[in-house]
Amino acid sequence: MLSRISYMLSIATLLLTACSKNVQDSPSGIEHVIVIGVDGLSPDGIKKAETPVIDSMTANGSVKWNVRTVLTSASSQNWASMIMGAGPEQHGIIDNDWEMDDHSLPPIVQEADGRFPTIFSILRKNKPDAEIGAVYHWGGFGRLFQKNAMNYDKHFETEDSTAADFIKYIKEKKPTLGFVHFDHVDHAGHHDGHGSAAYYKSVAKTDSLVGKVLAGIKEAGIENNTLVIIWADHGGVGYGHGGATPQEAEIAGIFYGKGIKKGYEVKQQVYTYDLASTIAFVFGIEQPYAWTGRPVKAAFEGFAEPENLWMGEESVAAPVIYPERKLYQQAGGLYINEKPQVKIDTKSEKGVTRYTTDGKDPDSTSQVYKTPFTLDKTTVVKARSFDERGNSSLLSTAYFRLVKSGQGNGLKTTFYQGNELKEVPAFSKLKKGSSWTSSEFNINRDQINGLLEKDNSSFALQFEGFLQIDTAGKYMFATQSDDGSKLYIDGKEVVDNDGNHGVEEETGNIELTAGKHAIRVEYYNNGGGFWLDAFYKGPGLTKQLIPADKLFINP
Repeated sequence: MLSRISYMLSIATLLLTACSKNVQDSPSGIEHVIVIGVDGLSPDGIKKAETPVIDSMTANGSVKWNVRTVLTSASSQNWASMIMGAGPEQHGIIDNDWEMDDHSLPPIVQEADGRFPTIFSILRKNKPDAEIGAVYHWGGFGRLFQKNAMNYDKHFETEDSTAADFIKYIKEKKPTLGFVHFDHVDHAGHHDGHGSAAYYKSVAKTDSLVGKVLAGIKEAGIENNTLVIIWADHGGVGYGHGGATPQEAEIAGIFYGKGIKKGYEVKQQVYTYDLASTIAFVFGIEQPYAWTGRPVKAAFEGFAEPENLWMGEESVAAPVIYPERKLYQQAGGLYINEKPQVKIDTKSEKGVTRYTTDGKDPDSTSQVYKTPFTLDKTTVVKARSFDERGNSSLLSTAYFRLVKSGQGNGLKTTFYQGNELKEVPAFSKLKKGSSWTSSEFNINRDQINGLLEKDNSSFALQFEGFLQIDTAGKYMFATQSDDGSKLYIDGKEVVDNDGNHGVEEETGNIELTAGKHAIRVEYYNNGGGFWLDAFYKGPGLTKQLIPADKLFINP
């Protein structure tokens, strides 16, 4: 009899526990979600620009500083992913050329209009009376969602008009889900460069617009039951984005308002498509099986981090080697008739930084950095920081290239004006422009802008010279470029990095004898930001920028 009673009590306990869990399946009291999407907003931008409003939101809300985007780190596929709860493999929007009537990969599942289900359409199906609206600065955002899911759908040409209309919409309609998109930060990144003064100024402008949106929410009388989320599609490097680097493929996710933990940094891994899942979670909606996103529950009061969360090795802040990377210039620099002084800044609290100058990756036995030191030859400096428990940071690398004038070093560089180029051109068919001597395979933005036709940033460059190989053996060559590039050794194509794309790297290998070898890099830019770097690696040489002291005009 006692065992039967115990059994029944156990069942009752399980049922009560289950009921209790069901109550906690979504946060309570949130009636409105406002998403502020900012194209091109990087964590670096938030941390370095004047952003008192966003800083207050992070201090009084929850933040995830390294939300991972989908690849490539470009706009269409990431805006689509954040409202569709899945990546390009599922929704089929793989690049900025996607159009409803012109695309190669169909969505794995589609609604009547042919689009993958979005948070807008799912919310409409589950809450037919919900007020749903989007106001957007970039017109391309409007092609990504189901029009019949929206009560309000507006596009404006400036960030100010976009904000003004969205705030008016909030006050008048008090939306269940309101989504605003700002594009001016991305414009600054492309025009002036990510990390430039103008870029940070555009982020500060975002902060002021966010403040106005928050004021509008308060004036609408919905402040106490509204969740505000700040999200982005990508960051950037130099004047562009699209590559697979943390600077391009990580954004910040900020949660503020009703039901959000205060001053909390989310630990679980978060991806751009988790935004839609989080909104569905807030409204107690079961997300479609085709979605791959997971709600960021840990940002909400009453919800813990996932029980099966695996954090891996503890992260240690990487050191900074000066001169640090700026726009498209790699850390280090080119020094003509100069000897650079190397300074390293340890960012890890109570950490120790160790470095090498022989090409090897530093470990716990490498030399400890204490004071700045001087270089007298081309050197790759590598550094890592170690905390008190021996955990190490990511590797920091700087390329110091030293060359003396009058030694015949350099590359013949020729400019060609293009017109909507989509691949490395046949240079014989283009009109040859100015020629000059470059020290290395890189592009001087100011110089190129002075050569371009008005309103036409499509151009091509050809670099020609000779590379000194000191030790025979197998060599790896690589180009990092935005847009396409090809590298040739002795007339043979070694690296094919062609086509329109953000900063991407491609490699190739070749056996070389000691001596000078003809080297040629062909490059083009279709439009927008541009960048070129060329690397090599070989016997006794760590991967590095092909240095100026090994490049010659004549054989």
